[in-house]
Amino acid sequence: MSNVQKEKRLSLVGRVAIVTGGNRGIGSGISLALAKAGASVVICYRRDEAAAKDITAKIEGMGKKAIALQADITDCDKVKEIAAKTVDTFGKVDILVNNAGIASRGKNILDTEAKEFHKLMEVHFFGALHFTQAVLPHMRKQGRGDIHFISSLETIACLPGHGPYVMAKAALEGMAKVLAKEELQNNIRVNIIAPGLVETEMGRRLVKANVGRDIKELYPTMPFRRACQPSDIGNLCAFLCSEDGGYISGHVIYVDGGGTIGQMLV
Repeated sequence: MSNVQKEKRLSLVGRVAIVTGGNRGIGSGISLALAKAGASVVICYRRDEAAAKDITAKIEGMGKKAIALQADITDCDKVKEIAAKTVDTFGKVDILVNNAGIASRGKNILDTEAKEFHKLMEVHFFGALHFTQAVLPHMRKQGRGDIHFISSLETIACLPGHGPYVMAKAALEGMAKVLAKEELQNNIRVNIIAPGLVETEMGRRLVKANVGRDIKELYPTMPFRRACQPSDIGNLCAFLCSEDGGYISGHVIYVDGGGTIGQMLV
């Protein structure tokens, strides 16, 4: 196979993606990777308009198309507006990446107020559900659709103090696995991407709070002597949406360099 043929199989030219939380952290890496592969990208963000404009400008600098749309993903009507605006602007929607999320406060289950459990479920589970339901009718009309749910290694670590986050992500994974089976007949691929620690603003704060050190100081102890980057998650998303990734659906794919899972199994 020639290099040109390989590039064509990995190309997302002509495809349209929505990335929730696509302006910061892992979401920014996903938005940029999909655009680099050729997709037009709709960056859905709740706050930090400046970051959304920055990612949009970077994508346009690649010669690709992008728009940034503000929405609270827990607002079902607003989510429907984003899906409709995407179709009005680009004519369709091929890819959805349910990435937006928030952290919990780190309290034990007994000490966590019910409203925090509800809040985490509203964002991680119901926000993703709203977007999935909004785009599915459009995807079913097309030759192919791809939906990614960004979960976390937390669902197998189940660490004390992380209950609301773990529960919300576990519910997210359950939805994705059922959806993969339901939408198989409609040529829609559904996968779950579960990173470990990623070097984002949130990841850096987490390391600082837990071990009192800068994340880069921990590089020598990490797999491949570095932390996972947002681009690592983005590159996987782009591959799964490509022709070469077209036979993968219904799976949880862990992105941690092999280190975290290995430690859990020892």
